[in-house]
Amino acid sequence: MTGYYGLMPGLTWDHTEDIALALHEAHPDTDPLTIRFTDLLRWIGELDDFGDDLAKSSEGKLEAIQMAWHEEYRENQ
Repeated sequence: MTGYYGLMPGLTWDHTEDIALALHEAHPDTDPLTIRFTDLLRWIGELDDFGDDLAKSSEGKLEAIQMAWHEEYRENQ
């Protein structure tokens, strides 16, 4: 996912569902509830389309992403 005409970063912290889908695609066999937030933050930063500042993360944002990823994980089991 890229921004408008490629001028904007792709995924940002406001794209909870999209980040969750990208994580599910990158780690389809991983139960998100087994991942520590430190690892989750690293994995988000490793997503090709993630273009936001990792320092802008918060526990609430990481938890929301983890729960959205968990929903996707459960639906595909």
